[in-house]
Amino acid sequence: MDTITHTLFGLTLYGAVDKRKFSKEKKRALLFTTVVGSQIPDIDVISRLWDTEGQYQMWHRGITHSIFLVPVWALILALLCYLFWRVKDRRIFLMGGLAVLIHNTSDLFNAWGTGYFEPFFKGRISFGTLPIIDFVIWTIMIIGFIIAKKAKIQSFFIYRYVWMAILLHVALQTGQGYIIYQQTNELYEQKALSASFIPWNFTLIGKNNHDIEISKVTLWSEKSVDVVLYSHENADLDHLFDQKPEAKTLYEWSPFVVIVDEDDKLGIYDPRFYRNGQSFLFEYIERNE
Repeated sequence: MDTITHTLFGLTLYGAVDKRKFSKEKKRALLFTTVVGSQIPDIDVISRLWDTEGQYQMWHRGITHSIFLVPVWALILALLCYLFWRVKDRRIFLMGGLAVLIHNTSDLFNAWGTGYFEPFFKGRISFGTLPIIDFVIWTIMIIGFIIAKKAKIQSFFIYRYVWMAILLHVALQTGQGYIIYQQTNELYEQKALSASFIPWNFTLIGKNNHDIEISKVTLWSEKSVDVVLYSHENADLDHLFDQKPEAKTLYEWSPFVVIVDEDDKLGIYDPRFYRNGQSFLFEYIERNE
């Protein structure tokens, strides 16, 4: 998910806690824990500073998003809360772990995926059933915030209902995506799903040998093929990988790629991010280089 969504997750998590008996310091520590915990796995973006081998695509959303690092991040947050506010409470550790877990798990549902089980499993896990920016989730949280400000009942009850509504939305989206994915098992040798910004609408990317179809699909309609791409599967990519390490990373990171082998260009791109005639995950070299 995007940074704004993760921040809203942290604030909503903070709001869902009954803080009536919390001291001012403990409230500050909890707010710090839920917001920073909702962001901290993305600390891997600093790997751009030393990435000289084109590995950033693997590092980002990699080991820092592993489920095995959740207690490590929670412990770091708890120690920082003790250092800053002298707050020592196991609930800080638990809420920190929950904030990180929500971040890591929510990222599984969009097309980028995460290294959820690194270092024991290197592959990226991606369900593709939620868009990177989910306006339904934003709307649910904003409505909850407005109601919490005006309602006469304790606000933490409202935020708990907000979390229930978010979980219901994710379940409906993912359930539909799963059914669509299973219904198309016999159509393609390889396939991937990417959620649209419009709820219950998906893009299905299916590959058979050299041909890759990109289709619009919902659970209640026939798939509509938008474009058919041709992949030069027999192209020799060694020179590309030698000249452009990012291309090799993309090849290993993506479920499958489209290979471009033209007179003036050799490259690969991820068809899940194909928009308006091109993919923004495209690595190539010019033939005259």
